[in-house]
Amino acid sequence: MLSKERKSLKKLKKIELLEIMLAQSEEIEQLKEKLASAEKRLADKELTIKESGSIAEASLKLTDIFIEAQKSADLYLENIKARLGEGNGRSDER
Repeated sequence: MLSKERKSLKKLKKIELLEIMLAQSEEIEQLKEKLASAEKRLADKELTIKESGSIAEASLKLTDIFIEAQKSADLYLENIKARLGEGNGRSDER
């Protein structure tokens, strides 16, 4: 089949060959543009995925901070209640 294509190309005039080359050149440029666009979209998605990971990690760290803050608040309230209980107990004794 390849030899048939070569024979048919040999029979073409120079202008016809140039037109074919021009059409191929235009197709190559279009494909290059599509490839560049696809690569940019891929890079954007990779960045989004990377940022999502960073956001998820930050969220987990914040959750840990809030848990520790809640524990501290609970301990503070327990201490206040204990002190109030001690104060109430003393006033009951008097």
